[in-house]
Amino acid sequence: MELSTSEKGSHQRLANFAWATLAYNVAVVLWGAYVRATGSGAGCGSHWPTCRGEVIPREPTAATLIEFTHRATSGIALLMVVWLLIRCLRELPAGHPGRRGAVASMFFMLTEAAVGAGLVLFELVAENKSMARGMFMAVHLVNTFLLLASMALTAWWSSGRPAVSLRRQGPRGVFFISAVMLLLVLGVSGAITALGDTLFPAGSLEEGLAMDLSATAHLFVRLRLIHPFLAAGVGLYLVVGVATLQLQRGEHRGLARSLMVFLTLQMIAGPVNVLLLAPVWLQLVHLLLSDLLWLNVVLLGAGTLARR
Repeated sequence: MELSTSEKGSHQRLANFAWATLAYNVAVVLWGAYVRATGSGAGCGSHWPTCRGEVIPREPTAATLIEFTHRATSGIALLMVVWLLIRCLRELPAGHPGRRGAVASMFFMLTEAAVGAGLVLFELVAENKSMARGMFMAVHLVNTFLLLASMALTAWWSSGRPAVSLRRQGPRGVFFISAVMLLLVLGVSGAITALGDTLFPAGSLEEGLAMDLSATAHLFVRLRLIHPFLAAGVGLYLVVGVATLQLQRGEHRGLARSLMVFLTLQMIAGPVNVLLLAPVWLQLVHLLLSDLLWLNVVLLGAGTLARR
């Protein structure tokens, strides 16, 4: 059924808000990484949702300000997703994929808050080196990626794109499903590797290599040696898949090309991160590229596997 001009305008405004919500949440994710990288996760103590038992902390330290800012921006992100869900349910017709994307975004936003609260309440922050913290970090990373993917798909579908269908997709379906799974595994290894960089900093490249190769090294440190090889393997898989399926020549060739750009930048940022001993600013750049690469694969898959 043909939409009226006012309905088209309403849907466009909704799509713009969905894209803005996604961009804002990427920024919140980066600030969360800054909290971890600076060791500020215990800035509000073991209190949640209050900060050191106060709604607004008085006489805060630098760590408290960093952690409190993350909580405040996360609260705004939650409100934005709530409003996005309300608008999608009100403005999109029944059965529209954008509705499902908004519901998924709300679900993963709530689980994101729950995981964040768990890290604080169980004191899995700051200098905590337990395996429980590593497990929470893995869950946190997967949930964050799924949250961003849900928001991206909500914006994509609200922009008038068709829903995804995996029926009769053949090699393309297999490629994108496996690519998503591999990126999740790579993301988990990257998150734990970054945690190892924070908890076990090296004073020099030689010292870092000695720590990585030590038989008594902590698991978080050992992953620093495994992660680059895993990243290279996943990157090669993406390049071969895009080339074999000729995605760079298809309808969504722009997304296929930008995927190659993000992948190239990531392959540069990773080794430089190692050589410079993982400075905080470069960890954030590395994470931003990871998020953009993930979102690029999700949207390219959504476009390629769209229901015709």
